[in-house]
Amino acid sequence: MKRSFKPALLSLLIGTGAVLSACGGQGGVAENSGAGVPDEAVEIEFWTFWGSEQRRPVIEEIIADFNNMQDEIHVRHVYQPWGDIWTKSLAAVAAGNPPDVVIQDINTVRQRADANQAMNLQEFIDQEEEEVQERFYPHLWEAVVHEEDAYALPFNTDTQVLFYNKDLFEEAGLDPNSPPSTWDELEEYAKALDERDGDHWETIGFYPLWNLGPDIWALNADNGNTWFDEDGNVTIHTPEKVEALEWVVEWQERIGRDTINRYEAEFGDGMADPFISGLVAMRGQNINYYSSLKDNAGELNFGVAPLPEKESGSGHYSWGGGFVAEIPYGAENPEASWEFINYLTDQAPQEYWGLNGFDVMANMKANEALAEHPDLSDEGRMVYDLAHMNLDVTVLAPVPLDAPDYHSLLNPNIDEIMLGKVSPEEGLSQAQEAVEDLVEQNQQ
Repeated sequence: MKRSFKPALLSLLIGTGAVLSACGGQGGVAENSGAGVPDEAVEIEFWTFWGSEQRRPVIEEIIADFNNMQDEIHVRHVYQPWGDIWTKSLAAVAAGNPPDVVIQDINTVRQRADANQAMNLQEFIDQEEEEVQERFYPHLWEAVVHEEDAYALPFNTDTQVLFYNKDLFEEAGLDPNSPPSTWDELEEYAKALDERDGDHWETIGFYPLWNLGPDIWALNADNGNTWFDEDGNVTIHTPEKVEALEWVVEWQERIGRDTINRYEAEFGDGMADPFISGLVAMRGQNINYYSSLKDNAGELNFGVAPLPEKESGSGHYSWGGGFVAEIPYGAENPEASWEFINYLTDQAPQEYWGLNGFDVMANMKANEALAEHPDLSDEGRMVYDLAHMNLDVTVLAPVPLDAPDYHSLLNPNIDEIMLGKVSPEEGLSQAQEAVEDLVEQNQQ
């Protein structure tokens, strides 16, 4: 079965500016209805965790478009709760009865490829007339390749940026069109934005760990290097990462751990969101945070910018994750599954998902189109434009084959640092040694 199924309905919907309204529920198993299953059609089962009122209608419209454009393959959407989907899919692979397509985490593709839990897609890719990999941002494609073959197709991704309140900037005498570019400027701006009356804070300019982890600031400081280098060497205990965590600890001490914990306990949605309420003037966030602002923030006057770099010229490095469309090993209908995931990552479905779900898409042309889309607001186009540019400095952190559970050794040391029980120097040194031992054990 060699076809090139191109989205039909979605191209029309995108061209006319149709945006789905939220509908549907969450939970349970959901089957995409469509127009029925043609007698000779191959039916494939597609597992996702997209059961929310925002995402479920979007993915089911995309599936319906695929089902309606041809009569050889019928996709049935099965919702699995977040977290359960991956344990259930691996159990189904082990039992020899996997779903045909499943949405998986991008940073663990190589783990499943190496364990024969995901199908090698290179044969299908090589049969396509186009260069499939050219659709995607290079760092996303690199994450799905194991031993020179691809085992998944990237679907969506994210990147962390700085959201800032322009009105609060003006009130503090700061230029709302010139957000901080370096760590020194970030501190300077934050202090100018701080407003407090005794122990009560009216405005907290910034705190690095609200919605971002220490790992993001560590790689930002260390030239985009994660906890492992390109050769798989452990790079947890470096001077740059030690300095980054010392910097975070200094923020804690300046604002006060009790203050941080007290306000953090009150954070929520809507006006309980500290950025929307004005409690926090600058906030590091995944770029699709814009969806929450669009729905809850009213006329909030905000801007977005890359994460400040440690010092001028060091790089505005950010962290990203994302999800892929994968065919589990042992899937009954791999050719039909390939046709569907090939379609799922084409420009029109990707653009439609982005327009309605406000994710950063893996397909580069889809993001470029969204940055200029007439049916997005000026703010929406601004956010997509930054997302597209920011992916040039966004780093993935695929889990190394030699250290599949390294987080269980690293994270407790990070926690001890953040609790003030050990210094960044001591904590990262201990983590380096523990993870090196893990790698050595797995290489024996």
